[in-house]
Amino acid sequence: MSLPSASFQTIFGAVQPLDWLCLAPHPDDAEIGAGGTLIRLAHAGRATGILELSRGERGTQGTPEGRVAECVQAAAIMGLAWRGQLGLPDGELRDTIQGAHALAAALRAVRPRVLVVPHHHDRHPDHFGTYHLAKRAVHLAQLKKADLTGEPHRVARVLLYQGNSDIRPTLLIDVEAVQDTWAQAVLAHGSQFGGEPISETVTPEIVERRRARLTYWGTLARARYAEAFEAEDPLLVDPLAL
Repeated sequence: MSLPSASFQTIFGAVQPLDWLCLAPHPDDAEIGAGGTLIRLAHAGRATGILELSRGERGTQGTPEGRVAECVQAAAIMGLAWRGQLGLPDGELRDTIQGAHALAAALRAVRPRVLVVPHHHDRHPDHFGTYHLAKRAVHLAQLKKADLTGEPHRVARVLLYQGNSDIRPTLLIDVEAVQDTWAQAVLAHGSQFGGEPISETVTPEIVERRRARLTYWGTLARARYAEAFEAEDPLLVDPLAL
């Protein structure tokens, strides 16, 4: 089964090769889990992007249309080069052939060097479903004989970001310098973080709660705030940088 490369919708910026792309099961997940790193990269002139797999249409608060507007606002704050939405059903994200073909076609279109995906230890089914879907899509995107449009593309590195559960990171990134911008990007999702608390994530206290994690990881990295990632493959490190 082949799906066209236009199976995703661009909501901000232009389709282009990206240095880093973060996959978000729902609007706001990327900002919460990897937003500081994406902002740092954008400030350094790297092309960064976010692809929401769903529009969060089953969320208790907000509407799909309103959440798209929030995503656009957050993208502008972060300095993203591109933001898109795949349009898979909220609450049903999992490893399916159709979903993997749609995601693989998107990967061929924006050609990320580094792909950032939710950690598979996350308690939310859509989050660990996105992880498994991404693994299949990354494989399909590089196959010359895959039934896909677009030129084959091989993602150089996949990193996992922290969602609702604890992780054991192999990579910590200092995000102290972009904390104000990060908080603005998160709070741009006002439908989720401006009303009554629904969960430990959907709450007006989101910045305070997530910053506590950044402080913890920063302590381990001898920085004030750090974002945590896990690399499934060994990282090559220049010993002169240690």
